[in-house]
Amino acid sequence: MNIEFKNLDIGNLRIELPIIQGGMGARVSSSSLASAVSNEGALGIIAAVGLGEECGNEKRDYKMRSREELTNIIRDTRSMTKNPFGVNIMCVLTNYDELVEAAQAESVDVIISGAGLPLRLPSLIKNDQTKLVPIVSSGRAAQIICSTWARRYKRLPDAIVVEGPLAGGHLGYSMAELADEEHFSLDSILTEVLAVTRAFENDKSRIPVIAAGGIFDGKDIARVMRLGASGVQIATRFVCTHECDVSLKYKEAYISARKEDIVVIQSPVGMPGRVIRNEFVQRISKGERMDFGCEYKCLYTCDAKKVNYCIAKALLNAYRGELDKGFAMCGSNAYRIKKIISVKDLICELVTEAEVCLNTP
Repeated sequence: MNIEFKNLDIGNLRIELPIIQGGMGARVSSSSLASAVSNEGALGIIAAVGLGEECGNEKRDYKMRSREELTNIIRDTRSMTKNPFGVNIMCVLTNYDELVEAAQAESVDVIISGAGLPLRLPSLIKNDQTKLVPIVSSGRAAQIICSTWARRYKRLPDAIVVEGPLAGGHLGYSMAELADEEHFSLDSILTEVLAVTRAFENDKSRIPVIAAGGIFDGKDIARVMRLGASGVQIATRFVCTHECDVSLKYKEAYISARKEDIVVIQSPVGMPGRVIRNEFVQRISKGERMDFGCEYKCLYTCDAKKVNYCIAKALLNAYRGELDKGFAMCGSNAYRIKKIISVKDLICELVTEAEVCLNTP
């Protein structure tokens, strides 16, 4: 059966291509990348985490700095694209409410929210324009969100992102689940979530399901769309584009990475995280304590008295190219990237291959 590679409808918001660029924190996906992706007809995403750590006078309130910087980035993005774009806001952030308020005050098209269950998110939204898209890693999580939103707020998610265990960054799985590839694969979890969403859908309300985590090329896109996904979310591939906001050294870490360099570590956030191994990763993995001090208190799940390094500082150092003081997060397929290309060329490659695969019996 041939599947049509067509636009992605999130409520009454139409995205020309069924591709979402995944949010990558600590300034990896900011205005340059998000606007470039949206200009090509996909959905560009700004990551809201890590914006207040490197903004203005350190004596000013962290939450205020974060909100102001997110507002500035949204406005910069809007100045560079006329197409829809969104913001990714992690549930575990101590300034979650302020960032959601900033995003909707600027009338962003989509808020994507994961790293926990965004059960309160609809209560923070005061308009009908902003689409709400939770990230889940199981059918059970999708069930909880859909039933809670329906009961408390008389609404359903406008779409759901299903993130499989091959994703980059922080992962919604235990170490044991990550090792159990037979029972915890994107394809099987996608099928579970689709069963949940179909039970909540009716003639007036449809919940598109977006597959994420390990989506590398058009073949992967075709595979999950044949399973019922309405589109895909891709992050890792967009790092090695000219428009990505990180330093060249960060991108070069991807290009030089070998398969065995892609490892999963335990993050101070309390979740596993997939990163590119370097000397800094080896040091923290041995328990060496980095002298950091907690200036931000940015994550509910991070106890600065118990952890041996600051994840915010490590990621911001990497963003600046100081990989001796941090590390690059990545998806499981990062080692397959061999060169830096434009966003336009990457999306053209993905679309062309997906269309060919979807139209091949």
